[in-house]
Amino acid sequence: MTTRILFVCLGNICRSPTAEGVCRHLALAEGVDAEFDSAGTGAWHVGSPPDDRAADAALRRGYDLSDLRARRVARRDFAEFDLILAMDRTNLEWLEANRPPGGRARLGLFLEEAGGTACGDVPDPYHAGKFAETLDMIESACRGLVASLRREN
Repeated sequence: MTTRILFVCLGNICRSPTAEGVCRHLALAEGVDAEFDSAGTGAWHVGSPPDDRAADAALRRGYDLSDLRARRVARRDFAEFDLILAMDRTNLEWLEANRPPGGRARLGLFLEEAGGTACGDVPDPYHAGKFAETLDMIESACRGLVASLRREN
């Protein structure tokens, strides 16, 4: 059975689409049966591509985010995904508060669920401009997540 994972950040233009793109790339390379998507808790950027700085940092490492578009978390996501991973505690709290009755998806914090040594929040690079550093964290966590999925398959 295909595992379905949704990555969530605030606007769905930096962290969560980067995690989606990196995990898709790594899972495909490893032959892991999983589907990935991303969304934001806010609706400011719905329909927009990832931030140019995030997309450029990802592309320099071989991850193409150009086909991704921002969307907001929907009620159906809680039923359609197996795991919903927030990039930080604030977004995890939003997910917990907005989980509809009967929502089956397991909620977690991305860095903690990825099985790596890092834990806590993935900092938002939007204002600080630390896109390479954020990508380092996401890439490492995605490697751990894909390795975990490979063991489960």
